Amino acid sequence: MKNMIKQVVKQKLKTLTVDELISYANTYNVSITPKQGEQIIAFLKETDLNPLDEQDRMKALKKLAQITDPQTAQKVNKIFHGIIKENGLSHWF
Repeated sequence: MKNMIKQVVKQKLKTLTVDELISYANTYNVSITPKQGEQIIAFLKETDLNPLDEQDRMKALKKLAQITDPQTAQKVNKIFHGIIKENGLSHWF
């Protein structure tokens, strides 16, 4: 079951749009500019890191911090955790 969830999450991240990301950010009271959204989306589309694996997620956040800035990477982490909690998947993380 976890592999299926991993594939669904990875697919969603690969197909996420800037508008969707900004909408998620607004839902979780996180401010992301359209430029930051574009940078984040470009990274998500090119990375093959597993968002369900803690070490891979930390690598992704470090890379995002290099591409954007540390504050933006922290914002992305907050959004990700909000989505996880909202969808009842916290026990897998």
